[in-house]
Parts: sequence; structure tokens; C-alpha cells
Amino acid sequence: MFISKKSIARRTFLRGAGTGIALPLLDAMVPAFAAGPAPVTRYSFLHVPHGASPGYWTPEGNGREWSLSPILAPLGDLKNYVTVVSDTDHAMAGSLSPEESAGDHSRTAAVFLSAAHPKRTEGQDIHAGITIDQLVAKKIGQESPLPSLELCIEDVGSLGVCGVGYSCAYTNTISWSSASSPLPMERNPQVIFERLFGDGATPEERAARKNEDKSILDSVIQDMGRLKRNLGPSDLARIDDYLTDVREIERRIDLAQRSTQIDAERPEQAEMPFDQHVKLLFDLQTLAFKADITRVSTMMLSRDLSAMVYPESGVPDAYHALSHHQQDPVRMERYHKINRYHVAVVSYFLNRLRATPEGDGNLLDSSVVLFGSPMGNSNLHDHLSLPVFVAGGGNGLYEGNRHIRNPKGTPMANLLLAMAQKEGIEIDRFGDSTGVMSV
Repeated sequence: MFISKKSIARRTFLRGAGTGIALPLLDAMVPAFAAGPAPVTRYSFLHVPHGASPGYWTPEGNGREWSLSPILAPLGDLKNYVTVVSDTDHAMAGSLSPEESAGDHSRTAAVFLSAAHPKRTEGQDIHAGITIDQLVAKKIGQESPLPSLELCIEDVGSLGVCGVGYSCAYTNTISWSSASSPLPMERNPQVIFERLFGDGATPEERAARKNEDKSILDSVIQDMGRLKRNLGPSDLARIDDYLTDVREIERRIDLAQRSTQIDAERPEQAEMPFDQHVKLLFDLQTLAFKADITRVSTMMLSRDLSAMVYPESGVPDAYHALSHHQQDPVRMERYHKINRYHVAVVSYFLNRLRATPEGDGNLLDSSVVLFGSPMGNSNLHDHLSLPVFVAGGGNGLYEGNRHIRNPKGTPMANLLLAMAQKEGIEIDRFGDSTGVMSV
């Protein structure tokens, strides 16, 4: 450790014109001979809408004696970080009255992290429930520049009514700060980058930087030089690695924007291949966690009724259409490949976290990542035996390398309640929970 009589503040930023680049935790942020700061847990909640191909998701075995299923195989080298949670239901995503019978796709996103039944309405009187990410953000997110970060891949676009009497508010986000307050999801990497780091104080500054092909890092060179004079070798290397990551993501975003031939100053969307898009958003989340810009993120990898095609999966069929496989073995096999591909892109994120140093370990040791779907068998539109896993160490709160089998009928809310209580949130009920899951 670099020993100095002085330390720099944990909330140190490199400042430039309209730019504020938060720094990762450095040795110089800890006073000489002082104990390090208390560990901070990061949370990421990842959603897919259409369940999993029956027979391909659930692992063999139970407890610590288990093996990865075909869909979960991409997690092979991450198994020690992963807990698969089987046999949980989201009953609140189902219909509770005859007029709701056709509304499964209109409800599920709102239920995923709230376990609350959405009110069927086409008006402004929407009502669902606060989501677990926002409970966590209220507890640990207030000390970071962004209490939470809400992301998506597909353009939500729709306003008004999204089907069988339900407002589009229920399908456009998985994050609710209260029962009547859905939070918008952002999909444009450029806009997300600007939220994290700034990109010029005025439209003129942003335009000039782009025209001159400059990086936002150019605007903080002077501040960076002053800071580096007070850092030791390990901190200098850490900062160089971090800023290299920032610059590389900035370059990839710029390349994506140019390749899509979008010339608007701040375009609302940037169409790009899914694989490129999702990895950019995962890398942005990793940087945001590393610099403690935010401690909580949510992300919709897809939205209900998605017509997305995933060439990298090797399947030519559209996502939602294939989810209605009608028990056809060929279609189920193809659908399993899409499910497996989604897990593979999540494994990219988990590996990025694991490769990022944090204290005596890495960011995956300090994080909790929940991945899953509010549907089970999408062919039947049921919400039983949901595909769900939790990854990461959560600063010692989660063991990993387990397959938890629950009694049939266990609400997924029992898992969400357990996660809240592990973070020290003092609640004894969440959504339709019936108890606290041991996870």
C-alpha cells in the first residue's frame, strides 16, 4: 500500500467541461494505517420474459451435489458463484379474474421483482408494487451518485394500452419505486455513458468533441495530472486500467453510433446487433459498479412478445414465436438454444465482474446478480417453476455452488424477501411471500 500522511476522498472525481469521472477505490483513499472502508454490495437484476424450454433448465441433483443443466452449461467455470433456485412461482402474474385471462404478457414484467398483482387499467391509475431493486436502492444507493440504474435492450416505445386493458407502464419496465411509480428504462449506450460520466456541459461542447474525434478523457487531462502526483505505483496502474476501460467503451459506443448512421445529437435509440448491444450495457454496469457510481441496476434483456432473432444462438426463429413450441421436440430444442444463449451473455457479465479487482477479491465477490423470468412454461403462459439463479458472493452473504429445491407452490417472493433481509432491510413480508427462503 502507498503510505502517505494524506488521503484523497472516496468521492473523488476527475473534472472537465461537463464531465465528472468517478474513480475506483484506491489505496490512497484509505488514510495511512487506517482500516479500509466497509465492503459495499452491488446488485444487478436481469430479466427475460418467456421462461425456459421444459426439461432443459432444471439441474440434476440438489444442495451441493448437482450438475449444470444444458441451458446453464455456459456457467461452468462460474459454478462456485451460482445458486440455482428451483420450484418457485409468481402467482401474482396470473389472472385473478375472468377478464384478466388473456393478460399474462401485459403483467409479467411488473410482477418479476415486485411479486404484486398489477391492477388492470388503461388509465393513469396504475398500481403494482415497489420492486426489490428499489428497496435495496433506498437502503444502500443513496450514498452513490446514481441510486439505481435502469437499462433495457429492446425499444419499449409503446405508450397507452399494451393489450387486453393493461397500460404499457406494466410492460415497459421491471423497476418500480412505489406501487404507482414505474421507472423508465434506458437502452441507448451513449445516453447511459453520459449519465455515468458526463459528455460536455452544452450541446455545442458535445458536438465539438465529436467533430474533433476527442475523448471525454481529453477534458480531464489537467485534473488527472494533479491527481497522479499523489498516487503510488499500484494506484497509478489501477487508474490507468480503469481509464483505458472508459476510453474503450467510449470508442465502441462511437463506432456503434457511426455504423448505425444516426446523426442526431442525442438519439433516442441506436439499433445494433444484440450481442454488441448487451455487452456494451454489461460493461457500462461493470464500470458503474467499479467506480461506485451506482450500487443497484436492473436490466431487461428482452420484453414480452419480443420478435428478436439471435443469430449468435444459431437459431433463425423469432424469440416469442418459438416460445410457443407446442411441445414440438424440434422447436423445444431450438428454444433451449436461445435460453442457453441468454445465459451465455449473462456469463459474460459475471466474468467481467470476476475479472475486476475489488479489495482483496473481485467485483463478483462483492455483487449479487439475480437472473430469471416471471414465466415458467411459456407455451402454457404459466408462472410455475420459474427459471431463476443467483450469482455472486454478496460480500460473504451468498455461498454459491448450490441447487435449492423448494416445495411446490413456493412463491418467488420468498427469495426476494430473503435477499432484502440479507441486506439488512427490516421487512417481514414482500409481495405474496409466505416465509423467508434459506439461500
